[in-house]
Amino acid sequence: MSDLPLIQADRAVPPPAATTTTSGRRRRLRLLSRTDRVVITLMVLVPMLLVVGLVWLPALATVLLSGTNWDGIGPFSEIDWVGLKNYDDVVNIYPPFVPAIQNNLLWLAALFVVATPFGMFLAVLLDKELRGSRFYQTALYLPVVLSLALIGFVWQLIYSRDQGLLNALLGTQTDWYGDPHVNIWAVLVAAGWRHVGYIMLLYLAGLKGVDPSLREAAAVDGSSEASTFFRVVFPVMRPINIIVLVVTVIESLRAFDLVWVINKGRNGLELISALVTANVVGEASRIGFGSALATIMLVVSLVFITLYLATVMREGRR
Repeated sequence: MSDLPLIQADRAVPPPAATTTTSGRRRRLRLLSRTDRVVITLMVLVPMLLVVGLVWLPALATVLLSGTNWDGIGPFSEIDWVGLKNYDDVVNIYPPFVPAIQNNLLWLAALFVVATPFGMFLAVLLDKELRGSRFYQTALYLPVVLSLALIGFVWQLIYSRDQGLLNALLGTQTDWYGDPHVNIWAVLVAAGWRHVGYIMLLYLAGLKGVDPSLREAAAVDGSSEASTFFRVVFPVMRPINIIVLVVTVIESLRAFDLVWVINKGRNGLELISALVTANVVGEASRIGFGSALATIMLVVSLVFITLYLATVMREGRR
């Protein structure tokens, strides 16, 4: 009888949680067959190799080549290292660089100030489950599926000087793509048309994830619909706002297809991406000079990408 309490006490002590967790993990690992392990390894290794080989190594090579004076044809042994001379030439003695910076900033301002708020406004309307909202979602998102090159051809039918729809309506003979005083604005309308659908989709997804009780509580407090959106709903969608900001900045930096299709980024449509292409694969191939321009784009992009990743990781910790 004296041994019974000791036995009961031993039974009452639960096993350590860490030991249970470790044994559970080992049990799950044993359930994976050799084939499963090989498949999982390949699923991780193959994308990683593709990213390293197609993104990081070319980016590193671009940074290294930006310090050279190489035409891309001669052997590597004949590469002439010039240090920061290409960057100095870009800033000081390359006339298209300043107009390209101005056009990229104008592109960013147009997308951020006009296209992005308009896309958000459309998302708010479609979130109300209006009649035919599915059709409107599809119609507004359709331009996003199209490439910017194809969008350039589509808008050519509208902007054509002789047979364009816009000149027919206005009764003018304006060369919307050829006149350097107006072509950047015409291109921004075409680019914004595509950007609106993308922003609309992002905000629509964000609105669907907002807790309905927040709006109900605001309505009980007597808040108007506009006040509820800007004071309650919009702050809750902070991760979506960061994504939209990063996407808008990157879109303004990598804008290329549209202006290249029109006039290869000349005559008022200079953009940094077009200058990179013109110097790397143009008639006078200057790999080092074009790499310097590309490195400038890379550095600016990394600032906003880092901001986005830091926000995502911070939200994940919360």
